[in-house]
Amino acid sequence: MSSTIPPSTTTTTTTVPAPVPRAQRIAMNLLSRYALVLLWIVMLVALVALVPGDVSPINAMRTVFSQITPVIFLGLGVVITMAVGEFDLSFAGIFSISAVAVPSLAVLHGWPIPLAVLAALVIALVLGAINALLIVGIGINSVVVTLGTWSIAGGLAYLLSGETTVSGLPTALSAVSTARFLGLPLLFWYGLVLVALVAYIMAATPIGRHMAFVGSNRAVAKLAGIAVGRVRVGAYLSSALLAGLAGVVISIGNGGFNPASAASYLLPTFAAVFLGTVAVVPGRFNPIGMFLAAYFLITGVFGLQLLGLTGWVTEVFYGAALILAVTISHLLQRRTKG
Repeated sequence: MSSTIPPSTTTTTTTVPAPVPRAQRIAMNLLSRYALVLLWIVMLVALVALVPGDVSPINAMRTVFSQITPVIFLGLGVVITMAVGEFDLSFAGIFSISAVAVPSLAVLHGWPIPLAVLAALVIALVLGAINALLIVGIGINSVVVTLGTWSIAGGLAYLLSGETTVSGLPTALSAVSTARFLGLPLLFWYGLVLVALVAYIMAATPIGRHMAFVGSNRAVAKLAGIAVGRVRVGAYLSSALLAGLAGVVISIGNGGFNPASAASYLLPTFAAVFLGTVAVVPGRFNPIGMFLAAYFLITGVFGLQLLGLTGWVTEVFYGAALILAVTISHLLQRRTKG
């Protein structure tokens, strides 16, 4: 008599993780996008608490929002180039020579001010075109080219200014930049409008989608029919134009410009651009995030100044912010690609 032994059967159980509630997902998404805003609010509250009794907290807030406007203009240019996978160090030099060109041509050489402004913007665009030609056209490393352009532009700024501060523009012109609306200088509102415009272009237009595609993968973008070269050239020209525009409005607002001050904007600009990748669109270079990060940083600097900490502390603060921002940006971008 034979017996049949039934085959052994094993039961495999798979544990399915419980779905995250919708409200929790929304909260986590908002926190990842706007954690920097929450930190900024906390910093603002702390700043108000630190304000001496003889200083109005409202005036302190106005001081914060009245500063760092050049960084907004310059940061937008860097955001545009970084978004398409490029790197631009030349913005500080282009900013310097454009700012010097207006008072130098108008005061020292008697040019009409509108012509001097036009010449400053043309100089900026020419330098941006040189960057594009050497990097996009010939294929030279962007760091080397833009570093060289920065040095050349900065040196020419010293030459044009006679290695000194050039001033003497009509004081009436300063109202174009320094006149106030709702208690804040027009420069702040110019920056806000530009941020909104660039954010719209990058998020809601075909050009913006092409920029994101090129920044993600140039080879695939080219296969998809996108004019990769034109997008890259446009990024360098836009960056140069924004740097030139920043130089023009700053020199007009101040009545002149000292070319030695341009280098001081390099570190805050990069810190704002990279720190901006943790806000609004995490892992991506975006104008609104850069705007929030710029004022987050200046709030921190202003708070340090209220505590009596100046000079080297500011440099350490911006340097630490840049390192931290680059680290977080790298991790977020790696997570996004994954």
